[in-house]
Amino acid sequence: MQTTITTILFVVNPISGGRDKKDHQDAIEKFFAPLPHKIDVFLLNDKNNAQCLEKRIEQLKPQIVVAVGGDGTVGMVAKKILNTDIILGIVPAGSANGMARELNIPENVEEALKIIENGRVKKADAISINNQLCLHLSDIGLNARLVKYFEEGNMRGKLGYAKVALKVLFNPQNIRVILKSKEGEIKRDAFMVVLANASKYGTGAVINPTGDLYDGLFEVVIIKHIGIGTLLKRWITPKTLDPKKIEVIQAEAVNIYTHKKVHFQVDGEYIGKVKQVSAKILPGQLNILVPEGS
Repeated sequence: MQTTITTILFVVNPISGGRDKKDHQDAIEKFFAPLPHKIDVFLLNDKNNAQCLEKRIEQLKPQIVVAVGGDGTVGMVAKKILNTDIILGIVPAGSANGMARELNIPENVEEALKIIENGRVKKADAISINNQLCLHLSDIGLNARLVKYFEEGNMRGKLGYAKVALKVLFNPQNIRVILKSKEGEIKRDAFMVVLANASKYGTGAVINPTGDLYDGLFEVVIIKHIGIGTLLKRWITPKTLDPKKIEVIQAEAVNIYTHKKVHFQVDGEYIGKVKQVSAKILPGQLNILVPEGS
């Protein structure tokens, strides 16, 4: 990074991924000790996090704000700096690190911090979905139900995901959807419908092979009937779904209607049940640090 960028705010979620972040804080202090930057650490505590973070940003006026946590932490930070000159950095430390994986940011803390210091800035898109900010992947149906059960459970990490995945995948629920965009209207039956700014889930499973964070478009990915064994394999292995089993539609805006209320999640955060989803692209509104060469 340019030496003029000197003030960096680290937003640390101390409980994301079920892991204590004391080691992350120590690593941050050690890494930046010999460097000229001004470093500040903000610990989330589940009480007025959004308001307190906004106040800290206003007071500190950082050039970079780094999310140290999972996709929920990344989303919280992004909301506060969207459409500003402030740059988003990521140190992955959650149960799901989908955005970090998408950007090729390693989970090793020191390697991730090197990107904060020496990475390049790109202008990434986001999606506004029912007035929620989506950076990565949102969906209705099967996966959103998985997210709900995971949040309600008492087990974190990959084992927690595996436990609820079995519960969901062996009881799939089909949904009927109507999609309306400027190209027209289509009707489909599906297990789930994904609104994808990116290409893959935090597990590495590729759901949207044409995903591009910088192209001014998002994809609507319709997952039609597919075997339970195949779904389970793709959730835990970084492979692409059979293109015969999915349908991908590019869009700048879309409205989705369902025949009944269905589960809905945004970037790994369960929102609730909905019968309508309205989405539109927010092109190039987030400055984000990525590895040099990306």
